[in-house]
Amino acid sequence: MAIATMTRVRIDKWLWAIRIYKTRSLATEACKAGHVKIGGTAVKPARFVAPGEAVVATVGRITRTVKAVVLIERRVGAKVLDQYIEDLTPASEYEKLKSSEPMPIFNHSKGRGRPTKRDRRVFDQFSEEW
Repeated sequence: MAIATMTRVRIDKWLWAIRIYKTRSLATEACKAGHVKIGGTAVKPARFVAPGEAVVATVGRITRTVKAVVLIERRVGAKVLDQYIEDLTPASEYEKLKSSEPMPIFNHSKGRGRPTKRDRRVFDQFSEEW
C-alpha cells in the first residue's frame, strides 16, 4: 500500500503518524507543554514540519530525536517507519528505559489471596501522594 507524501504536515499530526505519540491529542498536548522542539525552539501544534528538519520530543522519561525524511500524515506500521524518519536518538536515552525499571509500588506476596479493603486503602493513599 503506497502512502501519499505531503509537502506540509502539522507537527502534531506528523508525530502521531510516525508513532512518537500514541494519539494525536497526546502529541498536541506535548506541543502545548513545550515538550516538542525544532531547532531548539518549542513549537505549537499547528506548526508545519519540513523534510530534513530534526525534531526533539520528550516522551515519558526519554528524549527522542528524529529527522523527517518523508512527510506523511497517515499512521504507518512500525516496520516501515525507517522509510519516513531517521532516528537520531542516542543509545543512552534508550538505556534510561532499561536501567530504571520501576520498583513495585505495592507488594502483595503470592498466596495471600486478593487484597483486602485495608490493603486497597493503603495502596490508594500511597498512590495519591505521587
